[in-house]
Amino acid sequence: MQFGRPLEDRSRVLVFARKKEETLPESDRPGEPRDEDARLLEECRTGEISAFERLYELHGARMKSVAANLLGNLADAEDAVQESFLKVYRGAAAFRGAARLSTWIYRVLVNSCYDMLRRRRRRPVEVAAAGESRETAGFAVPASDHPLRLSLEACVRDLDPRRRAAFVLFEVEGFTHREVGDILGVPEGTSRTLLFEARRELQRLLSRRGIVAGARR
Repeated sequence: MQFGRPLEDRSRVLVFARKKEETLPESDRPGEPRDEDARLLEECRTGEISAFERLYELHGARMKSVAANLLGNLADAEDAVQESFLKVYRGAAAFRGAARLSTWIYRVLVNSCYDMLRRRRRRPVEVAAAGESRETAGFAVPASDHPLRLSLEACVRDLDPRRRAAFVLFEVEGFTHREVGDILGVPEGTSRTLLFEARRELQRLLSRRGIVAGARR
């Protein structure tokens, strides 16, 4: 893929993503067969739009879920997914395959979320005002558990970004420790440590609210 491809091609990638956003089924985990990863990588390197469309079909909905749980609202999540696919489009030619293509995509997404969180910290007043008009994202729990959901979301938002990412990827999105480590760019043992620390902190925060929470091992 050439970095100087026409702007209309890049626009097509983003327009396709917007059209598909609300209609996709739950996307597959980064456990897709390696042969498809390899084929899509080669096609992405040559700028094949159909390959980027296939990547979005496989991962778009799950990426939006990850971003929503990391960022706390759907509008920012959509922005992060769009930004991530544009980065993937621009960087596919330089990607050397040290990690799985699917893993790399989620790593790009998490890093995009980190960037958005850093930008929020630099302009907290503006973000707070804008957040009032944006639809918030939440974990999938029954309506009767709404107070629990609100408490959990508030506590997760209080975690530092790396612990929050480890918790969301493992507990909420169902990735394995190995996948979480690959996505975060850390050893599997570090992923387990981050999750342990996140659970411990969440238990402390939830206990202050009189809530006891279970966890997947």
